[in-house]
Amino acid sequence: MSYKRRKSTEVRVGNLLLGGDNPIRIQSMANTSTMDTTGSVAQAQRIIAAGGELVRFTTQGQREAANMKCIKEQLRQAGYQAPLVADVHFNASVADTAATICEKVRINPGNYVDPARTFKKLEYTDQEYADEIKKIDERFVPFLNICKKHHTAIRIGVNHGSLSDRIMSRYGDTPEGMVESCMEFLRICVREHFTDVVISIKASNCVVMVRTVRLLVRQMDAEGMAFPLHLGVTEAGDGEDGRIKSAVGIGALLCEGIGDTIRVSLSEAPEHEIPVARRLVELIPECAALRAEATAHIQGDTVTLRLQADSLEDLQLKAAMTAGAIFIDGLAHKLTLLSDGFDSEQLADLADAILQAARIKFTKTEYISCPGCGRTLYNLEETIARIKRAIKEKSATDSRFSTLKIGIMGCIVNGPGEMADADYGYVGAGVGKISLYKGKRCIEKNIPEAHAVERLIAFIDDDLTDCQP
Repeated sequence: MSYKRRKSTEVRVGNLLLGGDNPIRIQSMANTSTMDTTGSVAQAQRIIAAGGELVRFTTQGQREAANMKCIKEQLRQAGYQAPLVADVHFNASVADTAATICEKVRINPGNYVDPARTFKKLEYTDQEYADEIKKIDERFVPFLNICKKHHTAIRIGVNHGSLSDRIMSRYGDTPEGMVESCMEFLRICVREHFTDVVISIKASNCVVMVRTVRLLVRQMDAEGMAFPLHLGVTEAGDGEDGRIKSAVGIGALLCEGIGDTIRVSLSEAPEHEIPVARRLVELIPECAALRAEATAHIQGDTVTLRLQADSLEDLQLKAAMTAGAIFIDGLAHKLTLLSDGFDSEQLADLADAILQAARIKFTKTEYISCPGCGRTLYNLEETIARIKRAIKEKSATDSRFSTLKIGIMGCIVNGPGEMADADYGYVGAGVGKISLYKGKRCIEKNIPEAHAVERLIAFIDDDLTDCQP
């Protein structure tokens, strides 16, 4: 396989061009309150200084959307020209306001017009379903007209965790449903001759993410579309696991020539995401060549990779990016890594982490944790660390805790949905309040944050005991 980047249309976002023959762009998202102008400006400056080319902010209401004007003015006065992106959920009128201020607006098809999901099975006749699509058309076209007037680009951002009940009732919780959720909006853009569109279609499960983006590309090709793609693995987590999962999912597609802009979503300070994303882009030619060679020389059910790297993080990114798609596609089920300067335990642990990210085998607890944003109402990094310590302590004496999947979410936007792939979840419900989940089902609401981690561990313990035969 020789690397060749997919040809997409060129989109202008403020002073930045992406898609077409332009470089793959790197971006991140602030986790400050959008009403905190000083803090938001300072964090945007750190992101840009690290190499971020676009900065996104959550705009959950009209106040936040309006305050983007203050943030933008202060950044421009300080000499920072990176385009700003407003992130909108649940309130289409907020997108209208943001489009008059920001260079780009992200909308989520799962909650732009459709009501907040309840995970209930709904029944539609074909006419009723068509009527629901008409509601999208009636609300979306005026927004596109505002964007045309203000030269504002949009991102149609589908998340696995926030598909609408309508889509899930007809297509299920599937790649096909995610693609159709996106295509409903893209077809309107095409009809209205609106071309400044970028698409993202994300999941916390790398296998779902890769397969869905590939399916989207095929569907766009079939309908004569070539919009640029933004790549990301949502809720990838922190530390080495977050980096490995991101490299498996994003890297698999980059090596196939798919992707015009990327974000590595880590549960860390957003400026930490930028060097990881930049390195993935730098590694594309090398890893694409290594993947082609490895695929051609699979021995039995085993892939053997010999890699050179100057640091453990670089080895992690290179190995995960090279091997990810091989395992996602089921071409092999075992991985052997060889690299001078790293001991056998480090290499074996890395191989296991890659196989877990590709859903081949599970050898340790998996944390599906969001990167945080202005909607997050608790200290995400501290909470993740507390939950990890508590699970580790339990795992030392109780093997039932050793291979769980735990979701840790700042808010409800993706929380219950992305936790479809988790056994248990911890979700921000309000200021100082936490709700606990088993899968998508809320089992306890509005727990005081001070007691929530202990309640989570106690519930898991009791539930695992109740589930024993």
